[in-house]
Amino acid sequence: MRFLSIFKSPEKNTPPSPQEMARMGKLVEDVSDGKLKVTDGPFSEAKEVVGGFAIFQVNSKEEALEHVKQFLQVVGVGECELRQLYDAG
Repeated sequence: MRFLSIFKSPEKNTPPSPQEMARMGKLVEDVSDGKLKVTDGPFSEAKEVVGGFAIFQVNSKEEALEHVKQFLQVVGVGECELRQLYDAG
């Protein structure tokens, strides 16, 4: 099963601290088994912006929810939308 997690956060005018970046990097490496791709932009002018997204290959929705909960503990403020992905027939 694959799930897409979309992280939405309130817009802020400061970048993440080095400590926040290190914690997020460790979490992403743990979840991605070292297979990581980082992209930059585009950026929105909205009050609520997409702060990132992840695609999880998991055995159940419950497992995907656990990954999202761990992520939210690291970032603190924001919300994640979780959607199951389906392959074309």
